[in-house]
Amino acid sequence: MKLRMLALVLSAAAFAGCKKKEEATSGSGSGSGSAGSGSAQIKLSEQPLPALPPLELPADPKREDKIALGKVLFFDKRLSGKNDRACYSCHMNEDGTGGHDPKAIGSGDKPQPRHAPILWNVGYWKGDLYWDGRAKTLEANVRGAWGLGNMGAGGDTPADKLDPVLDKKAGEIAALPEYKKLFAAAFPDAKPVKGEHVEQAIAEYMRTLICKDTAYDKFQAGDKAALTDQQKNGLEVFLGKGQCTVCHAPPFFSTAQAVDGGQYFNVGIGTQGVPEDKVDIGRKKVSNKDEDWAAFKPPTLRNITKSAPYFHDGSVAKLEDAVRVMVKGGIDNKNKSPLMKEKQLSDAEIGDLIAFLGALDCPGKIEEPAAKSPDKKEPAKKKGK
Repeated sequence: MKLRMLALVLSAAAFAGCKKKEEATSGSGSGSGSAGSGSAQIKLSEQPLPALPPLELPADPKREDKIALGKVLFFDKRLSGKNDRACYSCHMNEDGTGGHDPKAIGSGDKPQPRHAPILWNVGYWKGDLYWDGRAKTLEANVRGAWGLGNMGAGGDTPADKLDPVLDKKAGEIAALPEYKKLFAAAFPDAKPVKGEHVEQAIAEYMRTLICKDTAYDKFQAGDKAALTDQQKNGLEVFLGKGQCTVCHAPPFFSTAQAVDGGQYFNVGIGTQGVPEDKVDIGRKKVSNKDEDWAAFKPPTLRNITKSAPYFHDGSVAKLEDAVRVMVKGGIDNKNKSPLMKEKQLSDAEIGDLIAFLGALDCPGKIEEPAAKSPDKKEPAKKKGK
């Protein structure tokens, strides 16, 4: 609740800083995003900034064992319908843990309808997994990705009839020699192993993917040298004139991540030049509310510079272009959010803003288990002389 209130305060400050935007349209990019005007400007970036809170989880004496199991499963292509896709296939380090392709490619090279999002801090989402928030838990998210299109373990089985199919697949995996001890340690009372155990293990591993040591986090904690001067100017634009906190308030850099059930915005992506009956209706498919037509959850901006392409359909290849779409107030359509207004930022301010986004880069990476991946062959040994 405190973080939600903070997001509202930051958003209010952003709007306040834009009341005289006609006086700032030629800003130099040197702190012109500050609230107010003149020599007595209030620098929002110099005010206390929120820190990422600890991820609160219920007590579980077997959590570490589940994490160890989930980490191996996360990389195992044998979970998929055609033994060709692991969870990691759509969330690789070289893509910032987001998708490489504009829209995800599932098992059997089956095209998926949306872009694979960044996994960093995925454990913080509250009842709003997927772009449209249809999954209420991370376990449900794993189940959908595993059983349906992405990994295709369920084949053509409808979502509401997946249990027997996934239970069978889980049993097959658990019976493999390399998995017997891992499942026994994580789920000693599981007789037999079921799909829910696989889902729990992968979800617990994914909750360990936490990004909390970016340059922003160091700056927020008091290291004022953690950001360059340009990044500080960009942070000022981000918090103020750019109004970025409406959708991407710190410390999560997605307002949806601070609210149970998420928040959803129509910024026009996927509507331009598309017949109305062909538009991805996003959140409306879940809520059945007209006001949610083509609205999607704002993603976290953490690691955003490393995770091109952008938006729910991966339609924008470059970060600068994505930023400019938002700066211009999105794309007009019948349901565009009224919060989406042109920000009147100069090129220099946009440059500063993009520089600040680099301060959200996550320095960590997803570590593959030490055990050999089953689809990797041992290198041929040289014969002795």
